[in-house]
Amino acid sequence: MTYAAPNITGLLETSLYVADIGLSQAFYARIFGFETFFHDHRMCAMGVTRSGSGGGQVLLLFRIGATDHPAPAADGFIPPHHGSGNLHLCFAIAKNGLAEWEAHLTAEAVTVEARLHWPRGSTSLYFRDPDGHSLEVATPGLWPNY
Repeated sequence: MTYAAPNITGLLETSLYVADIGLSQAFYARIFGFETFFHDHRMCAMGVTRSGSGGGQVLLLFRIGATDHPAPAADGFIPPHHGSGNLHLCFAIAKNGLAEWEAHLTAEAVTVEARLHWPRGSTSLYFRDPDGHSLEVATPGLWPNY
């Protein structure tokens, strides 16, 4: 018998693994305006969406190697997890926000690695963070649900 999966309301957290949490935290605050919710020697949690904008997404920046073992939590432990290599994240931007993003990245001396136009009408800009992770900002039309 097949059952439908229970509904989810969105993607709450995603993570990147970084060499220097302070450097990465400063980059994501400067380039994206993300608010820091929590920061210690092991990790940094940053709000991707601003208060009142809905969504509630969080970017977790983990120091490389800091999640290889279980981490204590108030009610047990957080299972180990990690990633390696250059990972990828794409951030949604407004349809009319592309020129503003291009100007912002230029002003911040962030090199745009690629600019792509997609069949559904979306445009993407690709660039790198201090650890070499591939970042993308994309206008609506990239996917059937965006």
